[in-house]
Amino acid sequence: MADREAIGRIFRAESGRCVAALIAMFGDIDLAEDAVQDAFAIAVRRWPAEGMPPNPGGWITVTARNRAIDKLRRDARGNELLQQATIDPSGADTLPDDRLRLIFTCCHPALAPQSQVELTLRLVCGLSTADVARSFLTNEPTMAKRLVRTKHKIKAANIPYRIPGDTELPDRLRAVLAAIYLSYTTGYGEPDRSPDLSGEAIDLGRMLRLLMPDEPEVAGLLALMLLTQARRRSRIDSTGELVLLRYQDRRLWDRGLIREGHSLVRWCLRRNEPGHYQLEAAIAAVHAEAPAFEDTDWQQILALYDQLMTVAPTPVVALNRAVAVGEVHGAARGLHEIDQLNLPSYYPFHAARAEFLHRQGHVEDAVRAFRTAASLAPDGAERRYLQRRTAIT
Repeated sequence: MADREAIGRIFRAESGRCVAALIAMFGDIDLAEDAVQDAFAIAVRRWPAEGMPPNPGGWITVTARNRAIDKLRRDARGNELLQQATIDPSGADTLPDDRLRLIFTCCHPALAPQSQVELTLRLVCGLSTADVARSFLTNEPTMAKRLVRTKHKIKAANIPYRIPGDTELPDRLRAVLAAIYLSYTTGYGEPDRSPDLSGEAIDLGRMLRLLMPDEPEVAGLLALMLLTQARRRSRIDSTGELVLLRYQDRRLWDRGLIREGHSLVRWCLRRNEPGHYQLEAAIAAVHAEAPAFEDTDWQQILALYDQLMTVAPTPVVALNRAVAVGEVHGAARGLHEIDQLNLPSYYPFHAARAEFLHRQGHVEDAVRAFRTAASLAPDGAERRYLQRRTAIT
């Protein structure tokens, strides 16, 4: 027997693979999506009575393929598409890189970064349009229109459904990794968000790691997400308030995720091809191995940030490095480093300034900085924490 809940789980697990397979066959995103949806609708009707097939994903792919062929045969233009289609006669298996091709299509540089994330979640992760809408705090009709526009842009720009060649791959892979990490960070700040966007991003990272096992930055991104996720339960307390890293209960950290993340970091170190995500993951690994905040090896973290500044010299990296400078050399030195930066609209900039000002006894200046940070922070636990900090004396 198969109930709707079980079929729903299979849809989430298999729909991305099935859609990718049908796009590979027919070269049409809308046709692939509609056919897979039809196949799952048939499954909902049949499986509860007939039982679940031994290979549910293969059954869905075959059924969706047949539905797509039927639709094309009824369509005047369909015969032309059918002649161009690349169809596996068995239909039971998909090429191992179908989803990889689909990720690269969704993350083409001709698309806006947010559009890349939205389409990846919809097509590759199998989230419903309603789930994607909730992830970006909008309504379903608005998200549906955005997804349609993005798919039309892919068609109009003739964006190829393929893995880029060696000359294009580094830049295109950066876009893919950035889209996955944006998915992760969007969900990380909201642990009660439905769907769990961070969990979806980690699943994407695992999938990409399987499909591209020799890419160090892919391993680095997965390690970074795992090591960050390991601390997630301790980040918000039972009342919904933010708990800073300094005060987190490390007994709540997920040691299984930490071990997996450390293993990936060690693999990256052996490759000796340092990149942005690998270095970020190495920094997260140093935090994760400290039994208490006071035992953190800030010298090593600072050295890693120095290296990261040569690879990714962004203002945000510079701010994080300045915080490490303050932990190693004292609040005055850290504040001096922060004040060399220009991030007036970035609330962590003002929050970091406020912390170092407070440590030096400049209470009024610290309150003003906390107030500015709170005004810029998004609604949620971080804003509430910053608002509370404006009451320091």
